[in-house]
Amino acid sequence: MTQLNLPPYEIRVQEKGGRQQIFDFLRRRYVALTPEEWVRQHFVHFLVEHKGYPKGLLANEVELRTGEKKLRCDTLLYNKALAPQMIIEYKAPGIEITQRVFNQITVYNMLLHVDYLIVSNGLQHYCCRMDYEHHRYQFLRDIPDYQEL
Repeated sequence: MTQLNLPPYEIRVQEKGGRQQIFDFLRRRYVALTPEEWVRQHFVHFLVEHKGYPKGLLANEVELRTGEKKLRCDTLLYNKALAPQMIIEYKAPGIEITQRVFNQITVYNMLLHVDYLIVSNGLQHYCCRMDYEHHRYQFLRDIPDYQEL
């Protein structure tokens, strides 16, 4: 897999049915090892181990519904009252972060109304803080530590 712009962690990989799987410590099970999953696992470990995010407030592959349509957020961070606080969208390292990616995460946010949006392909990471009062957003220089949220 591609070397990412994220700190290494102790990766657990297995092969099952001729396919590689990676351990998702949030879902507590092995999942298919795709390039996007490679980014997700590195990123959530980065948040927990380096940015102080509580593991118990993060969730991967969260289903959202709008009418009959089902959507799936890559990762959600909940606040202590268990309301969504941050949406994180991942792309494979070879996928460029474009306006289309931000449009995708914006659709999720129309349903969740969170404080922070993050998009990462493992090489580039973008984080913005929402300002609903002034109908704008501000890109941040870095992913904030949990205590800064």
